[in-house]
Amino acid sequence: MQHVKSLFLVSLLSGAFTLGGYKLFIEKSNKSIVTSAPDYALPVGLTPEGVDFTVAAEKAVHSVVHVKNVSVITYTDPWSSFFYGRNNTQQYEQIGTGSGVIISEDGYIVTNNHVIKDAKELEVTLNNNKAYKAKLIGTDSKMDIALLKIDADEKLPFIVFGNSDQIKVGEWVLAVGNPYNLNSTVTAGIVSAKARNLDKASIQSFIQTDAAVNPGNSGGALVNARGELIGINTMISSPTGSYAGYSFAVPSNITKKIIEDLVQFGNVQRGVLGVDGSELNAEASKKLGIKETEGIFVNKINKNSGAQKAGITKGDIIIKLDDKKVTNNAELSAIVNTKRPNDVIKVSLMREGKLVVVPVKLTKKELIQYEYNGIEFEDVTEEDKRTFNITSGIKIKVVTNEEFQEYAEYLKGSIVRRVDGILATNMETVSAYLAKKEEKQKTQYEIIGKNGRVYRFIL
Repeated sequence: MQHVKSLFLVSLLSGAFTLGGYKLFIEKSNKSIVTSAPDYALPVGLTPEGVDFTVAAEKAVHSVVHVKNVSVITYTDPWSSFFYGRNNTQQYEQIGTGSGVIISEDGYIVTNNHVIKDAKELEVTLNNNKAYKAKLIGTDSKMDIALLKIDADEKLPFIVFGNSDQIKVGEWVLAVGNPYNLNSTVTAGIVSAKARNLDKASIQSFIQTDAAVNPGNSGGALVNARGELIGINTMISSPTGSYAGYSFAVPSNITKKIIEDLVQFGNVQRGVLGVDGSELNAEASKKLGIKETEGIFVNKINKNSGAQKAGITKGDIIIKLDDKKVTNNAELSAIVNTKRPNDVIKVSLMREGKLVVVPVKLTKKELIQYEYNGIEFEDVTEEDKRTFNITSGIKIKVVTNEEFQEYAEYLKGSIVRRVDGILATNMETVSAYLAKKEEKQKTQYEIIGKNGRVYRFIL
């Protein structure tokens, strides 16, 4: 009997030490405000048989809220100044509406940046019709995500994040939001495509669905048949402004990373691979004289980037990132956008017909330099925006091309507004466009000089 007791005591102590060791050394503390669902071996809802949408809808509707944005617009009557010589300026309140998703019981809410843009006042109405003033925590305009916070007098129902990487084309999904100021409207559809890119910079990567999404659905939840959040509905493609068959959502994995950055750092920590590349297909491969028809053909390596330090060169073909297949820029962006500066990503590429795998430490966006045809560019600062009275653009840092030396001192410090007629929104937009051009092709720049005057150069 004494022997049995001793064995039991030893077993108990072993279990305690094992659990304690796991907690202390292995299990990482999770300070995230996001609750994530476990990964599943198989996706759910690939066929309508056996899918109970009521379960997913019941989970989602109570966590989706109505967001009201009160902004102030200023109107100046030009006729008063012209006829009477006085400045007749008036201010009006403008109300915009959208949806949001509660992601924690203490009142953190994710929505779209465009829903809360320029807000003077924000109000959130829950599914039980209780209304609260909301505080803006932070935004990411490039991904169209914003994070709000309300102080409620109760624990709030919140949604659990699913893994957007696991969703499949053809999988059933629900879109939940507040279109036309209606509470908790639910529509169903399927995932039409993944990694859709809708901007010239190729930094966005949307989930496309055919679930009906209308004005007011922006910022609402896209959920799978388990009721887990897999995306934030952000826009529709329509000639009329109302739903016409295509809607798009920011994947939950990207949304989660943005939220955690905003809470932890106050801004989005965006890591950069440091390559500019073009998507391969049969036509592009034939033109380049290569066999591979899938992947990203590296056209240029940015200075000081992780890709440059890892030895990636022009002509390499990126086929995988962290063992995930990459066939276009949107897929590449979807993976990189879930990472932070100094994270290491495994890049698989084809080089002269051989597979090469290199680890690349992602660079902070502000540290890399972009150069094209002997002109080095950088993003404008807030001070530049005030000085030149602009909201976007890129700055010429230095000119090294000997052909342009007579203009070099003048061009240095100037602001590029347009490149070949395309608005120079930021470095991503310009670098993605220039990467597709032939090296010796002429390029037209619309420039604001240091004297404030607008010039056009063809270089």
